[in-house]
Amino acid sequence: MPLLQNAITENWYSSDAGFNALYPSSIQALAHKHWTPLHISQKVAGFLATGGNVRILDIGSGVGKFCLAAAHYTPKATYFGVEQRKSLINYANAAKQNLQLDNVSFIHGNFTQLDLKKYDHFYFYNAFYENLDGTDKIDDSIDYSGELYNYYNRYLFKQLEQKPKGTRICTLCSLENEMPPDFHVVSSGVQDLLKFWIKI
Repeated sequence: MPLLQNAITENWYSSDAGFNALYPSSIQALAHKHWTPLHISQKVAGFLATGGNVRILDIGSGVGKFCLAAAHYTPKATYFGVEQRKSLINYANAAKQNLQLDNVSFIHGNFTQLDLKKYDHFYFYNAFYENLDGTDKIDDSIDYSGELYNYYNRYLFKQLEQKPKGTRICTLCSLENEMPPDFHVVSSGVQDLLKFWIKI
């Protein structure tokens, strides 16, 4: 990457406000509640990007902020974000183009449609929480219900049960209903809201 372009790219990562400027103002307004801060993304990427060629899935990736930051911090890993809202996928891809990253991809769809066996490790910023009554929603473009909340948790629980030992997942603001008992917390941060898990 040319020096000038590299300097421009690095500037996007200098602060959350700077990074959020990649998105329209309506998206920036959601950042403090729905998008992962850069300092957390850096810690999570360092934990999940074990070795070189690992595939990491962000379940409910929103506008892609975590994937885009993590892909920058750990360029030897490959990041995938799955998101139900096509509009958010469009914002994520536009930001990816601006940042000129080639180790990140975004998938429009429900995570239950993916084969999780294709991914080594996972990031989960409690994407199911919106389904609970009284919680802040990103928008009204998808269905919400307590039944969906329970279904998604059970589905992810069963998928994680099938993953091999050594599988890693980072959760942020999770109620931990999705975590099987053979995943153990090896570290935490942000007043225990951020947890680092390994399957034993």
